[in-house]
Amino acid sequence: MFKKGIFSIGLIGFCFNLFAQSDNTSQLTLNTKALNFIAMGDWGRQGANNQKEVAVQMGKTGDAMGAQFYMILGDNFYESGVTSINDKLWKASFEDVYTAPALKKDWYVVLGNHDYKGNPQAEIDYHQVDNRWNMPSRYYTKQVAINNDTTQQALFIFLDTSPLIAEYYGKNEYSNVKGVDTAAQIKWLQNVLSDPSPNIKWRIVCGHHPLYTGGKRFKAPETKELNELLKPIFDKYNVDIYVCGHEHNLQYIKPEGKTHYFISGAGSELTDTKVYPKIGKFGLSENGFMAFSVTPSTTTVQIISYKGDVLYKDKIEK
Repeated sequence: MFKKGIFSIGLIGFCFNLFAQSDNTSQLTLNTKALNFIAMGDWGRQGANNQKEVAVQMGKTGDAMGAQFYMILGDNFYESGVTSINDKLWKASFEDVYTAPALKKDWYVVLGNHDYKGNPQAEIDYHQVDNRWNMPSRYYTKQVAINNDTTQQALFIFLDTSPLIAEYYGKNEYSNVKGVDTAAQIKWLQNVLSDPSPNIKWRIVCGHHPLYTGGKRFKAPETKELNELLKPIFDKYNVDIYVCGHEHNLQYIKPEGKTHYFISGAGSELTDTKVYPKIGKFGLSENGFMAFSVTPSTTTVQIISYKGDVLYKDKIEK
């Protein structure tokens, strides 16, 4: 069941955005018994484009809510990824920016298309240098107990979406997608999602690219392509939530079916967006991130600006 958030659902996109920008009175909702995490993407710009300001608020929010980990949604280093684990961008865009004590928890990271312009393997290997950086492979999964109860778990699936986009195969700058076995990833995804364990209360998938967007890629072939590939799988296996970046803004979209779609790609440079027609719940071009609090029966999402304002909050019920 879906509950309305703090904004009226029927507002047109322009008025919605004006209202969202003016409403800075909402406060962060805290639940220390929930599984708390923060999702953020499209960020690595050596502190520019409000990256540092977003990092400060992530640290404050992570501390206040007791975030257990950070979901990092790709395009981790602009413009062209990193060359190695010794690349200077690790320090300039990561180590020197995300310095708050609360940000020293685990970061679970996926690759974005800009990361594919560099050396994707270096991002997998960086755990050897900084153990908070976790990307054990290009796609992977993790089960996390809710409130330390192993009979109440959230299943997280971290996808590698760039090799699933056909247009990258025709561009030299994305040559690293070649040779990736996409059929193996899809088979793996279906296998993981089909786990029948009654202990799994939530199935949460994240990747870099959106299946829906009210931004500039609203009608882009890549959006349609990924939607046609992944949505039937999400529907079949009752995926609760999909979180991604790629669009440099903040969005919440709820089409027919079980899955709730979130875009949290506002970690640095911004691009314009509107509220997705008819099925969009929120859309705003403002730097920020999303905070999720998962209990066995509900997931609360809060969209937070780089200034620390709670722009929107909502609750998903099982």
